[in-house]
Amino acid sequence: MIPEQFLSRMHEMPDLDFSAFEQALETPAVRALRVNPIKATAENLIPLLPFSVNPLPFGHDAYYAPEDKVGALAAHHAGMFYMQDPSAISTVCAAHVQEGMRVIDLCAAPGGKSTQLAAAIGDQGVLVSNEYVSARCRILQGNVERIGARNTVVTNLDTGVLADFYGAAFDLVVADAPCSGEGMFRKYEVATTEWSPENVALCAKRQWEILQNAAALTAPGGRLLYSTCTFSLEENEQNIDKFLDTYPDFSLLPVQKDIAAITADGVCFAGCHHDLSLCRRFYPHLSPGEGQFVAYLQRSFDGGEMTNSKDHAQVPDKQTGKAVSAFLQELLTNPPLHLHLTQTRELLWLTPDIPIPSRGVFAPGVCLGTLQKGRIEPHHQLASAFGTQYRRRVMLSPDDPRTAAYLHGEEIALTPDEAACGNGYAAVLVAGAPLGGGKIVGERLKNHYPKGLRNK
Repeated sequence: MIPEQFLSRMHEMPDLDFSAFEQALETPAVRALRVNPIKATAENLIPLLPFSVNPLPFGHDAYYAPEDKVGALAAHHAGMFYMQDPSAISTVCAAHVQEGMRVIDLCAAPGGKSTQLAAAIGDQGVLVSNEYVSARCRILQGNVERIGARNTVVTNLDTGVLADFYGAAFDLVVADAPCSGEGMFRKYEVATTEWSPENVALCAKRQWEILQNAAALTAPGGRLLYSTCTFSLEENEQNIDKFLDTYPDFSLLPVQKDIAAITADGVCFAGCHHDLSLCRRFYPHLSPGEGQFVAYLQRSFDGGEMTNSKDHAQVPDKQTGKAVSAFLQELLTNPPLHLHLTQTRELLWLTPDIPIPSRGVFAPGVCLGTLQKGRIEPHHQLASAFGTQYRRRVMLSPDDPRTAAYLHGEEIALTPDEAACGNGYAAVLVAGAPLGGGKIVGERLKNHYPKGLRNK
């Protein structure tokens, strides 16, 4: 049940059609599906789905979708799409994200915005995807791995540590801050039981700390995208008004026009010092989706300083480097020469061009594999990220019985043509998207799909 005290607060919200808002809260939550352009197009994905979808009024290749369980679908295993709230998709769509950007996502789990950002900035961009809670960081890394990102470092650090390490190094800083979750009331019943004015105040204080660290990470001329999934003034406009007072080298920017068209202006509350109308409020009665707040800001070109951070990632010795080079040349048709080789204990990584902190790093890039007595055992993430470039590829369709067998962890039989590429490590693709890896031995494929990911 939605808290009465929350409804009373919302009834006093300026410029809100409270009756329409309250009525929308009684309707079912809405879900959406975002095509992952790293691995799919709408044209080859939509025919594979067991349900119909309808385009969102914003965002490229994003669709309203039913609340169906999709985890067992081969297309989902292959990272061809990501299920997400429409309003959450809108947050990244609000900004002007460009290829080649350096981006940091400060509160990234479970990974919806990070995976959207990783695809938008491309292989020449760099994304640091951070999550403070380690259990949630594992989920984040799993989604980054599934969608095949090649440009992402996953960290598990306090935002203050990241600010001290990097300084003003990023073209875009995304802070989707932990909040009181008012926008999720109709989606998660637990959000209603945890809500209180005291929790709102506590969240606002924590968000202010994150915002200060986000400012420190924003490069001169760079952008800061702040968002929450809540409606309270304390967590939204009041924090932004205070931010603009404290950091006069930042100013609000208009969001993309298609987002502005389906959202309400930010609230210029009594006593505010700035025009906050460029902030955006995503209300469920204005556009199907859950609650969201977005503020898009830019730093002046004479603000902020970079930190002279040194790359703390361990560089493998020359012998290991030669072994990796030979391994990649044998495995891939076009080895990724723009990525750096780093090592964490027995694991080898292909790391984007950015300094790596000495601690709190879940994944400094794409895990190439495990080094075992001079031999390299490839990791699942390598097949997910570079499967289309494997010299040996097993191409399956979603309705091939071998696809279901592979997702169950079974060894699968190969046709003579499939086995003709010879023995060795291979990538398994479904509908052209990398699904996982295996090893061809004769006319059989030994299954290397991770046990924790398999269909039961």
